[in-house]
Parts: sequence; C-alpha cells; structure tokens
Amino acid sequence: MKFIRLLNTALFGLGLCSLAFAAEPLVVAHRGYWKTDGSAQNSLRAIVKADSVGCFGSEFDVWITGDDSLVVNHDSSINDIVIETATAREVLSQKLENGEYVPTLDAYFRQARNLPGLRLICELKPHVSNEREAKAIKGILELAHKYQLEDRIDYITFSRNGFVQLCKEVPEGTPVYYLTGDFIPEQIKFYKGSGIDYSLWTMRRHPEWFDECHKLGLKVNVWTVNDPADMQWCIDHGADFITTNEPEVLQNLLKTASEIK
Repeated sequence: MKFIRLLNTALFGLGLCSLAFAAEPLVVAHRGYWKTDGSAQNSLRAIVKADSVGCFGSEFDVWITGDDSLVVNHDSSINDIVIETATAREVLSQKLENGEYVPTLDAYFRQARNLPGLRLICELKPHVSNEREAKAIKGILELAHKYQLEDRIDYITFSRNGFVQLCKEVPEGTPVYYLTGDFIPEQIKFYKGSGIDYSLWTMRRHPEWFDECHKLGLKVNVWTVNDPADMQWCIDHGADFITTNEPEVLQNLLKTASEIK
C-alpha cells in the first residue's frame, strides 16, 4: 500500500496522476485520521495514523494567534479561548480529546517530515482581516521552506482573499484549491488555482463541474464524504480526491472495486 501511495505522490508531482489513476480518487484524511483509538482531530497522532493506513494525504487547519504564532486547530476558538486574539501560551496550554496539547505548526511539520509518503493538505482558515491572513501565509511558507516540505504541500482555503494571495505567493507548481464553492471552474483557472475543493452538497448541485474542471486541466476534490453511497457517487463522477473522516471505509470501497475489475 505504501509503495502505491508513493507512486501516486510521484505521479502527482509530475502532473500525471489524473492520467494514470483517473478512475481511482486519492484518499485524504479529514483533520488527520482521528476516528481511531488514541487519536483526535488535528493532533500529531492523527497525522501518524493517516500515514499508517496509507492515506494519500492528511488535511489540517492553521490559525495565527494574537502574538503571531501558527497553531493547528479547526475551530476559531478552543475552550472559549479565541485563537486570533489569544497568546500562543494560552492556546498551546489547551488539550485535545486524546490528551495531546494543541500543536504548533512547527511541531506539525516536524512530525510530517518523518512521514515522507504522506501529502500535507494545509488549510488556511479565514482570519479577521487580509493583513492577518497575509501574515499567516508568510509564516506558513517560511516554515514549509525551513522543513523542506514545499513539494509535499497542497494549500486550501475558504477565504477568497487567501486563495488569490496563495496562488500568487506559493512556489511555482504548488497546488492551491478553493473551498467555498462560489467560484465556477473558469474563475479558478483565471486565478491560476489548481482546482476546486468543494463540499459534497455543492458538487451534487453542480455535477457538471467535474467535467468542466477536467477540460480546463483542473482537479476536483470533494469533502467531507463519509457515506459509502456518497463515496461511490464521487468515484463515478471522476473525483480526483475524496476527503473523508472514514479513510479505511473509502480504501476498502476502492479495493473492492479494483478487485471486481
């Protein structure tokens, strides 16, 4: 399984993944693989777990604190502490459900460096201002360079401003995807994005966007897909990636379909 994942990663970097694996979307663990023993959303354990079951990628969420530290957490607050206005000390003293403390992005990248087969799906959270997002982007890119992870990261965001800025500032060839669902494929292409990363609900409303994206050379990820019937719908429509809280369910579905072929 890890050999196949490494091959997928290599082909992705060469821009050949959609050609070689068009019928088999790649599996992305949503906030890491957290629905398993000893794990928690956006924890260091979650990224290790995602790697251990052979996921193509692991998604995680990044905020910048009031004193300009980058931390990994999904919500804008934790235990009533608002991340954007709190100090790093306040945020990092909070525990996750598995007993870990909220990780810094630095710690997350240090962990990821030891998992070379895993692609990192870095979500920039929408911040209170363009200036705060710009500072977060600058810090993320600096850390990616520090840990030599630049060729292993995809960037995603719900922020229109963040999407446009990321498309301008990431190293050439780095994938950037938009999450909100209010851009049609032609707009993603205009801003030099890599594709759409839209909800299942959005894609069910616009199934034509699968083909439109592929005709434009863009890729399609669908989130967050946990039901096998919905997974199969995404597969049948040609999704390039599927983000899920149930990576092993999706892997087993793909394995069964491959065996039938």
